[in-house]
Amino acid sequence: MTNTLLSPIALPAPPIDLLTGAALFLDFDGTLAPLADTPDAVVVDADLLATLTCLRDRLNGRLAIVSGRSVATLCDLGFGDFLLSGTHGLEFARPGEAIDTPPRLPAIDAVEAAFNAFASDKPGVLVERKSISVGLHFRGAPQWEEDAADLAKHLARQHDLTVQQGKMLYELRPGGADKGSAVRRLMQSAPMAGGVPVFIGDDVTDEEGFAVAVELGGAGILVGSPRPTLATFSLEQVAAVRHYLAQGTAG
Repeated sequence: MTNTLLSPIALPAPPIDLLTGAALFLDFDGTLAPLADTPDAVVVDADLLATLTCLRDRLNGRLAIVSGRSVATLCDLGFGDFLLSGTHGLEFARPGEAIDTPPRLPAIDAVEAAFNAFASDKPGVLVERKSISVGLHFRGAPQWEEDAADLAKHLARQHDLTVQQGKMLYELRPGGADKGSAVRRLMQSAPMAGGVPVFIGDDVTDEEGFAVAVELGGAGILVGSPRPTLATFSLEQVAAVRHYLAQGTAG
C-alpha cells in the first residue's frame, strides 16, 4: 500500500446519503459482529442478515462481504446469498456458484503444523485453520505476541508466504492479493460496477480496501477508536455500523 496513513484524529460520522448509489464493501469481524475470544464464537443473527438483505436489494445487488475469513466459513455463518470475497482477496463467490479459490499449498500445512506445535503448551494461543491459509491467534495470551510474530515471519520467509497481521493475530497465506485488490476486481463487473465504492472495516487489513475505495472516487469508513488510517469517516463500534446500515434501508 503506497498511500500515506493519516494522523490518528477523530473522523466525522458518514452521512447517510453516502449509501445512495454506493457499491458497499463490508468487513465482517469487528465491523458487522463484535470480535470474540475465538473465531468460532461469533454468531450472525437474523436481524443482521435481514438488514443486509434489504440494503443489498435497495442497492440493486451492490453489497459484498470482504473478509479475512474463508468463503466457506462465511457461507457457514449465513452469508451464502451474498457476493463474497474471502481470505483477504484470494477467494470469491457469487450466490449459487462455485467458490473461485486457489488450491491449498503444502506450505500452509507445514505452517499449520508449526503453529500447532507452538500453541500446544501455551494456553490462550489458538490456531485457526482456513481453506487456503492458517492463523495464529494470541488474544487470550498477549504475552506471546513477540514470539508469535517472530515465528510467523520466520515461517513466511522459509515457505515464501505472506504474513497478514490482524488484531492479535498473525496469518500466513499466499501473496498476490489483499482487500484492495478484491475491491478493484469486484468493481469491474456487475453488480458492483457503476456504484461508488464505500468500504467499512475496523482492522489494519482493511486499509487496502479504504485506499482503493478512495482512489476510485469513494470512501472508507473506519470502525473503532481513532488510529492512523486512510478512511474518510468513522463509526464508533459494531452497534453504530448496524444502526447506520439500518438507516440505509429506510425510506
